[in-house]
Amino acid sequence: MDISLTHGVKLKESGLDVPLLDGTTAYFNYYWLRDNCPTSFDSQTRERTFDIFHEAEAPKTAQVGIADGMLDIEWAGSGHKTRYSLAFLAQYAKGTPRHDPADLPRRAWYSDHYPTIARFSQPKLVEDKALVANWIEAMLVEGVAIVTDMPDSNEGLDALARLIGHIRPTFFGEYFDVRTHIKPTNLAYTAKALEMHTDTPAEDVAPGVQFLHCRANSVSGGANLFLDGVAVANDLKRDFPEDFALLAETEIPYYCEHDDYDMRSRQRVIELDQHGNVSGVTISQHMFDISDLPQEFLDRYYPAFCRFGRMLQSDKYLMRFRLNATECIVFDNHRIVHGRSAYSATEGDRYLRGCYTDRGEMRSTYRALTTEGRFKG
Repeated sequence: MDISLTHGVKLKESGLDVPLLDGTTAYFNYYWLRDNCPTSFDSQTRERTFDIFHEAEAPKTAQVGIADGMLDIEWAGSGHKTRYSLAFLAQYAKGTPRHDPADLPRRAWYSDHYPTIARFSQPKLVEDKALVANWIEAMLVEGVAIVTDMPDSNEGLDALARLIGHIRPTFFGEYFDVRTHIKPTNLAYTAKALEMHTDTPAEDVAPGVQFLHCRANSVSGGANLFLDGVAVANDLKRDFPEDFALLAETEIPYYCEHDDYDMRSRQRVIELDQHGNVSGVTISQHMFDISDLPQEFLDRYYPAFCRFGRMLQSDKYLMRFRLNATECIVFDNHRIVHGRSAYSATEGDRYLRGCYTDRGEMRSTYRALTTEGRFKG
């Protein structure tokens, strides 16, 4: 119930009604107001140092007032003083998630995208953080970019990846070398065609950003095949909504097994973000485990699964091109589906060195490069 009115602020049992600068009034809980006091955070680490768990009693106000666009609170018992700008409070008035500059709308693309892929020079990226922000923005919006002028060295790839985040190892190690192996443990290490897939779905959380640095490519064949999983999934949702729902709601088993590892996970083929929009796909026929779903359910699931798989072969979506030495294609491994055609291993050389970083670190780097942050200034 209402207790009193203090300088336009209405005190209630568990919080305050605060008049904001736009003329509206918003309710704020006492715990929230005390817990998020600006003094609760360390100015250097920006971490919260106040621990509300140590408060023996629920927070109550002794005095409240508004002046010069600021809400001032003195807390009963401790006498601690809290000061908020009304502009800051307005950001949390509606109980909606804090604005995220990295939450950019995705732009779907199709088979004609290759000429317009965002391209950046590796030496220039290393020198210019503003250019790194542009590169990451292209990755967030379109999921793929090509980096040119790569040095012919392991260090060149390492320097590029670390502009986004730390190298993210998988059960294959920190790096992998895509070339013909005498005793291959993966189809990528042969000269055979590689079906459309996303990488390492057998991991609980597959790595988010993949780098493929072309060091040599003088063979016949071996065309790169790339498509936008968001574009395909969106079309499936429009034309076959029941199939879409099955792929977005059902976890299926993936595996990767050899002499000294046995990786297993369950993933949804179509991934949705917090807004309910398609954020990516997880697909790999050569790592799809023997399905253990009920056989009657598979009567519905397999037709939807195969329809989607056939769409991944369609000329409407497939971008075909040849990655050349000194180029590195960087892409969202949870969105971009890739493969290659077969090539001749008896002539020339084909060598791509790859590694991964995480999508979360990529978004973190973008926020740090493009915004001041909540606690700066």
